[in-house]
Amino acid sequence: MNWIILIIAGLFEVGFTACLGKVKETAGNEMYFWFGGFLACLTISMLLLIKATETLPIGTAYAVWTGIGAVGTVLMGILVFKDPVSFSRIFFICTLIGSVIGLKAVSH
Repeated sequence: MNWIILIIAGLFEVGFTACLGKVKETAGNEMYFWFGGFLACLTISMLLLIKATETLPIGTAYAVWTGIGAVGTVLMGILVFKDPVSFSRIFFICTLIGSVIGLKAVSH
């Protein structure tokens, strides 16, 4: 169950980085809306990370949480914010995914 909580926490990390990107692009009331989303996602992500580390090793949980956030944020950047796509970026994202899966496989 804590692995599922950790995955959800990682998705909320993607949420807060996406909101941060939208804060940068907007102004006025819309900016405050995205900033509120940033704060909400950040809080939920951290609380879920804390919950997941009750039974998972902190080093593994943090690395997996960060990995999910990094992969999700890069994909969000490519799909939503029109970040550049290159073979190198895709290659290293794939190696990061492999590392996260490897950490899950060797954790007890």
